[in-house]
Order: sequence, then C-alpha cells, then structure tokens
Amino acid sequence: MNDTGRSPPPAAASGAPAADAAAGGRMSEAARPFGRGRTSLPPHRTAAARILAGPIIPTLIGLAAPTVVVLVVQALVGVVETYFVSFLGTDALGGVALVFPVLMLMQMMSNGGVGGGVSSAVARASGAGRHDDAEAIVWHAVVLAVAFGLLFTVALLVGAPVLYRTIGGRDGVLLAALTYSNVVFIGSVPLWLVALLSSALRGSGNVQVPAIVTLAGAVILVPLSPALIFGWGPLPRLGIAGGGAAVVFYYVAAALALIAYMRSWRSPLRLSAARLEARLFKDILRVGGLSAIGTLQINLTVACVTAAVGLFGADAIAGYGIASRLDYLLIPFLFGLGTAVVTMVGTNVGAGQPARARRIAWTGAAIAGAATEAVGLTAALFPRLWLGLFSDEPAVLAIGTAYLHAVAPLYGAVGLAMMLYFASQGAGRVLWPFLGGTVRMVVAAVGGWLVVTAFAAGPAGLFATVAASALAFAAICTMATARIDLYRGGRSVKAEPVDSAEPSSAARPTESR
Repeated sequence: MNDTGRSPPPAAASGAPAADAAAGGRMSEAARPFGRGRTSLPPHRTAAARILAGPIIPTLIGLAAPTVVVLVVQALVGVVETYFVSFLGTDALGGVALVFPVLMLMQMMSNGGVGGGVSSAVARASGAGRHDDAEAIVWHAVVLAVAFGLLFTVALLVGAPVLYRTIGGRDGVLLAALTYSNVVFIGSVPLWLVALLSSALRGSGNVQVPAIVTLAGAVILVPLSPALIFGWGPLPRLGIAGGGAAVVFYYVAAALALIAYMRSWRSPLRLSAARLEARLFKDILRVGGLSAIGTLQINLTVACVTAAVGLFGADAIAGYGIASRLDYLLIPFLFGLGTAVVTMVGTNVGAGQPARARRIAWTGAAIAGAATEAVGLTAALFPRLWLGLFSDEPAVLAIGTAYLHAVAPLYGAVGLAMMLYFASQGAGRVLWPFLGGTVRMVVAAVGGWLVVTAFAAGPAGLFATVAASALAFAAICTMATARIDLYRGGRSVKAEPVDSAEPSSAARPTESR
C-alpha cells in the first residue's frame, strides 16, 4: 500500500526493479506518470519524471507548444468568424464588437484565472503523490464550472441591455449585440467546463488531449459558422444568432469529448463524482480567485487607457488601437508557455523540490523575456513594419509610433513578469504578483488619467506612464521571486518498494538541468 491508498498491481512487481535500476535507481512515487502512476518505464520516458527530473528547457517547450498552437488557431477562428459576420452589415459587426470584450473576459477568467487555480492544484497534488486528491479536484472543478457558467448566463441575460447600452450600443447595433450575446452566453456552462477540464489535464502534464479537442472543434466551427449564419443547405438562416449558435455547439461538443475521455481508462485523471470538501475548493480558489480578479484588472487597465487616449481624438484612438494590437499577439505565446510553467512548478513544489521549481520559474521567465523583448525592440526600432499594415494616415502613424517607442521596449519586462506570475500560480502563492498587477493598474489607469487631465501631457506622456506601470509590475514580480520564499511547501513523497522482497529505500531519479 502506498501514499495514495492503492496497492501496486502485481504486473509491476517483476518488471519495475530492472527498469528502475537501469535508470539509476527506483523512481519515487511522485516521479511516476500522473494518473494511474504505475509503470516500469525508466524515468526519462514518463511525463512525471521529465517534469520532476528531466532537462528543464526541452520539457517546458514540449508542454507549451501544443497550447501555443491551439491559441493561435483559436485567434484565427475568431478572425474568420468576424469575416463572415461582416457580410451581415455594419450593425452586426458593431454588435459582435460590443460582445467580444465580455466574452474575452469570461474566457480569460475561466482559462487563466480559475483554470490556473485548477492546474496548480492538480499539479501540486500529483507531485505530492496525492492522486485521490488530484482526481477529486477534477470533480470540484466541474462544480465550479457549472456555478460560474450559470452566474455568467444569468448576469448577461439580465444585465446585457444596460451593459451594452452603457458602452455605446444603440439601435441596430444594440439589437445585434443582444441577439448574439443571448445565444453565446447560454453556452457559458460548457465553455467553463472545457476551460477547467482542459486546465486539469494540463496540470497533470497532458497537453495533447486539450489541444486535439480544440483543433478538432476549430475544423468543425469554421464551416458551421457561415452555414448557420447564411443558411447553407438544409440549415436555417439564423443571421448573427447563427454565429453564436456555432460557438455554443463547439463548446458543447468539446465538453462532451473531454468528459468522455476523462471517464475512460485512457485519462491520467478520471472524472467521477467525489465528496465535496472545503479544503479542495480553497486549494483551487486561493490561486484561481485572485487570478480571476487579476484578469479584471487587466481589462480595467485597457479600458481606462483607451478612454484616456480617446481624449485626443479619433486618430489617436486608431493609432493606439493598431499599435496595442501587437501586445495581444504575444498572448498565445505567453499563455502557452505559462501553462507549462504552472504544471512544472506546481508538480515540483508538490514533490518537495522547491529549488528545481525556482529554476523552472527563472528559466521560463528568461525565455519569455528574451522572446518578447526581441519583438518589442524590433517594433520600437521599425514601427512602420507593423503600423503600415493597417494605415498610411500620418496622424494615425504618429500616435502608433509614439506608443511603440514608449511601450514596446518594455515587452521583455512584461514577458518576464508574466512568467513569474504563472510560476507563482503553480506554487500556489499568487499574492505578490497579484499586488504587482494592482500597482500596474493604478499606475497606468489612475496615473495615466492624471498625466493627461491634471498635467496636460500629450499622448507621449500617457504612453510613458503605461511603460512605467509595466516596469513596476516586473520589478515587484522579480523581487518577490528573488527575495520571498514563494516555492516552499509541498512534501517529498517517499518511494514505495515495488516488490515487498525489494529493499524499501529508493533513490530519487537524478535531476537534469
């Protein structure tokens, strides 16, 4: 009997000792694959062993790559859907534009917010050898998905008219927004289910299945959306509601696929009903709750800065919008790498390897900082390469250039800070990075307004304030990681003898750096 309360199957008794010896020592329970966790394969051939003892950079890239690809595909699908909606006219396009920020907020809260808490909780439980807890966390994630999904559905069905009217919706645009919104947010529960079940799998080290489900859904969604919008073949012509219906269909199908997989023997984490425990909800929400609020901070910051830019006129809004769009192109890379950092840090913290968890955090931060800084410096030195794709108006280009000159050189700082934020999610300690995000919001939003309204600074002064907010965020995250023990905790799981005749002592697999 081992720490998880389950006895190893008899088949493991004969093959494991030789394989483990060939690998340089018997694997610790934490180093075995997540889920069923019993194998005679040497450590370097198992997902858990790579996370706990394999080379850091290749493992990070291997875990991140499928998620990055998926996010890029999702972004392209969104562009394609907008293209089809544009054939319905300006009102339809404007209506979707009003709904998009709210839908993005829900997706950010479900994936990077509460989903980050689920990934972290699963990773730490798996690393500590608490497989029963890891599986129970999946059920708790399902309960949270239903609760948050219903909350968004009710809130948007009731409050959408006031919300969209407040942010500028009128007449045909408002009607289109309400039509699209009512359909899309009926599907909030399946969207949350897909996000949290995918997060649980990624936390266990399984990034392939969420990627496959998303890519398969994209293949279906791209033709289904225009078919329902325009009424191709036997399908009814639903107009803008058809675009929303296609999105809901995708999330329902993806949720059913993930549920079916996680109920099968193939899944490293089995989805089954479990007794609800406050400690497991707390384990998820102490990370996911603050992270979800952090997504609100990001959106509030963008809204306030956009409003401040709007004081300088339409050309300023256009130039800022074009230039800041480059910021969003970095999100798939940062989120994909970040989910890998969450899994690796969480697993190592759970397994009682804080030093390796810290190395993973700094390695991820270095990769993200270098990659995003390369983009930022290129954009700052040659702003027309990006801005010229969208406009040739001198006034628009001037504002966009001012933004890229001020903010783009700090892309590396933002990339570094975001990875340290994801690492803190994995460690289960997000308070300091959350406070860093709060400072960033206050400096950019409040400071930006004061610079423009009280000190009569132009757009360059506003953009310098935005750059200063990014630097403050990076400084706080860096200080917290360097000076504060964010990666303590977890426990080292003792190896259990695979055969009762074998000695009980076991060596942890040699760590590769």
